[in-house]
Amino acid sequence: MDGRGNGIRRLAGRIGAAAAGGLLLAAAALALWQAPAVAEEEAVKIPPPTLDEKATGAMQKAVFAGGCFWGVQGVFQHVKGVKNAVSGYAGGPKETALYEAVGTGVTGHAETVEITYDPREVSYGKLLQVFFSVAHNPTQLNFQGPDHGTQYRSAIFATNAEQNRIAQSYIGQLDAARLYPGKIVTTLEGEKPFYPAEDYHQDFLTLNPTYPYIVYNDLPKIANLKRLFPELYRDKPVLVMAGRT
Repeated sequence: MDGRGNGIRRLAGRIGAAAAGGLLLAAAALALWQAPAVAEEEAVKIPPPTLDEKATGAMQKAVFAGGCFWGVQGVFQHVKGVKNAVSGYAGGPKETALYEAVGTGVTGHAETVEITYDPREVSYGKLLQVFFSVAHNPTQLNFQGPDHGTQYRSAIFATNAEQNRIAQSYIGQLDAARLYPGKIVTTLEGEKPFYPAEDYHQDFLTLNPTYPYIVYNDLPKIANLKRLFPELYRDKPVLVMAGRT
């Protein structure tokens, strides 16, 4: 059965697909929103990885899954050196890379964000540090906050062997440091095809800052990014849809 967060987000998807009416979306969400399902996830202050990539002049991609892609995308859109962050799906076949199908939890997909970044400005290790610190809780198995199901799992889809090695090393480093209340359950799933989500999911946090789900679950993540990583934070996010208008 869907949690309250899943139900509201699925309704948001249906309305967004049928009509671009932001007021209708907000009104419908507010009608369902009776009380917060859980408190927002607390950020954890963690050290940078001891193993990191060497800076090159070529743009790189990082692919992370950490629960609802609205919040994960929103966080990385505010990170300096990130040139694009796209919400989408990874882990399953192309035919089921659709919001309604992924929401069933049986497609193999996870809600995922593909990040394009300049390693001369921000390293893969730094992106991992943000991912494990403020973007999500890596100790929650197959859920994040109010959203439950394997589609909300914590996962890293490394795009090459070096990324996989860095991520594996960092998970071991963080587990050994015992900075979390539980063991990290993030899976390393290797390189899998990434499929962009529907347009109405892109830039959702930025475009809907008063949406109840965003206010309660995701805006605290942006505040934590600014507080814990002031050297990485940028106030103006890089937007997906800005390049399509």
